[in-house]
Amino acid sequence: MTVYTSIGIDSQAQTLFQKHQAAIERALQALAKREFYAHYPENDKEYGEEAKNNGAAVFQQQLGQFFSRLKQQGDINLKSEEVSPYLQEPLNITYPAYSSPEEAIEKALAAFAQWRKTTPEVRIGLLMEALETIKNHFFEIAYATMHTTGQAFIMSFQASGPHASDRALEALAMAFQALKAIPNEAIWEKPVGKTNVVVKKYYRAVPRGISLAIGCSTFPVWNSVPGIFASLATGNVVIVKPHPKAIYPLAIVVAILQTILAENGFDPHTIILAPDTSQAPFTKALAENPNIKIIDYTGSSAFGEYIESLPGKITFTEKAGVNSVIIDSTKDLNAMLQNLAFSVSLYSGQMCTCPQNFFIPRSGIKVGEAIVPYEEVVKQFVEAVKNLSTHPKAGPAICGAIQNENTYQRIQQASQLKAKVLLESQPIQNPEFPKARTATPLILEVEDRSLIAQEMFGPIVFIVPTESTEESIRLAKELAQQQGAISCGAYTTSEEIMNRIADEMAEAYTPVAFNLTGQVYINQNAAFSDFHVSGGNPAGNASFTDMAFVAKRFVVVESKVNAN
Repeated sequence: MTVYTSIGIDSQAQTLFQKHQAAIERALQALAKREFYAHYPENDKEYGEEAKNNGAAVFQQQLGQFFSRLKQQGDINLKSEEVSPYLQEPLNITYPAYSSPEEAIEKALAAFAQWRKTTPEVRIGLLMEALETIKNHFFEIAYATMHTTGQAFIMSFQASGPHASDRALEALAMAFQALKAIPNEAIWEKPVGKTNVVVKKYYRAVPRGISLAIGCSTFPVWNSVPGIFASLATGNVVIVKPHPKAIYPLAIVVAILQTILAENGFDPHTIILAPDTSQAPFTKALAENPNIKIIDYTGSSAFGEYIESLPGKITFTEKAGVNSVIIDSTKDLNAMLQNLAFSVSLYSGQMCTCPQNFFIPRSGIKVGEAIVPYEEVVKQFVEAVKNLSTHPKAGPAICGAIQNENTYQRIQQASQLKAKVLLESQPIQNPEFPKARTATPLILEVEDRSLIAQEMFGPIVFIVPTESTEESIRLAKELAQQQGAISCGAYTTSEEIMNRIADEMAEAYTPVAFNLTGQVYINQNAAFSDFHVSGGNPAGNASFTDMAFVAKRFVVVESKVNAN
């Protein structure tokens, strides 16, 4: 009895796993130890002197043109509504698309008939080949990300290039481990009296069907590729529904996957790009279709809760959260404040890991052996944020641009809250992009606890004076339990308080970063080491990347034969 078939598969596809096996094994070693490992270097200089210029040239050539690299057969051409936050001009790219979700689903189902029968080795080999090809397009992806999301160039390059591909490799390795943990067959022999009963058993890891990846507007590649690669690796086919304002970065990734598939004898519709518009969206129609079995989603809590409520679906969500910083004491006040200033300024706070609520005791904090008054701590923090975000060179490079007009309006509305304005938000002068939509962080001192109980997405910071560190811990924990949290920062020189914070936040399923200074920030999550989102509080129900993230994408079905 065969568990997998390989009819119609190009012989080259059979050998790709051997070509990339060492990379998978190295990734598994890193996952086992949770050590630093980067298969794709984050230093852009590692990719050759001409790579950046070549990527920029391809990006410029694509603007205003039809995206012809996709191998899918769409029945319409869709002109996107993507607008560069830096240029304030539309990209005017047209994509092959579908007039209805049913068109995409029909093609995905046809491709599934072949893809689901392939071996894990064939799938992993093909997907690794795709990742190695994507590497050659990191710079075009970076410019596409920059001019759809507003991320500064270096963040666009790192997040959508090497960091995203490392996360995809992480998902591939984890999927391979989960699949290979199941033997293809086994002999089951049980003594019964004077004889033995012998049964030959066969096990199949059966994929669930069509997986839907719903892209977000701020990190379209980084947030989407783990789910995409996990689903494909486990034998599912994927429909990628990008955010209407951030299609281009994912179109590049999908086009490369389709090309690799087609070159190796597979239906390119094994993965499909299904763009829509904000005027005529069909995300819900796709999500509710009974043929959609798996959904990966990043975005607002309201829509995420709707996704989670759909019957008969396996869902992996990352939603909004309220991230806190608990400040109790520190060895180096300046180092702490510089680190936090960078964290709130990076990408203008448009990150799910960005801290929002800063809890500081009114009595001040201990710095070394001295007590620094609350007012002085806040004053120095405000100065650190101001100096960084308005710096002529550092400011534009760190803060980037505001992706969405709604986020920009949220900053203006927040300044009118019943709170004390400690630092007003102002435009950042970007000499390279004078029309860029920008804003420095707005810092407010808040007494009304109700104001801090929701995510204020963007460069909005709340300073919350508390009666003690105990109250700070309680508030951070309650917010994480009620609203969700993806990160938490804490500063203390007391081991007892550190353990208490770790214990209390663990009950809220929230990871804590203690005493970060220098070049390590609360915003960061490293592939092969960090679990991004715990999956245990309202900020999301899944994690990049634990075993549940891949194992729930397939089921094990057994056949048995009497061998007596």
